[in-house]
Amino acid sequence: QVQLVESGGGLVQAGGSLRLSCAASVRTFSVYVMGWFRQAPGKEREFVAAISRSGGTTRYADSVKGRFTVSRDNAKNTVSLQMNSLKPEDAAVYYCAADRSIRTYPSGGSMAYEYWGQGTQVTVSS
Repeated sequence: QVQLVESGGGLVQAGGSLRLSCAASVRTFSVYVMGWFRQAPGKEREFVAAISRSGGTTRYADSVKGRFTVSRDNAKNTVSLQMNSLKPEDAAVYYCAADRSIRTYPSGGSMAYEYWGQGTQVTVSS
């Protein structure tokens, strides 16, 4: 069983930055591909970013490329999402998720992820 707890959300002005963190309560964090998703009111949950087990491979949604950076620290069982140049359309509840499969390339599909956190709210004012 994996427990994921996100933190770091809040209110920020457009153009600002936030750093989200996700702490995993699991014995072997390094076996999980980790992903970030978001869901805005009235919209479906969408993929944001993902990172491979070693951290050597990352994947981003086109809408956040060049602005967001995903990273992980396997020694601390954490995955982070640095969000820069935030836009009002980035406002959403952000979730981290864990994928225990053997795939080597991080998936952008929510169905690939077995474990989910409760989410953290990001609000971007214009």
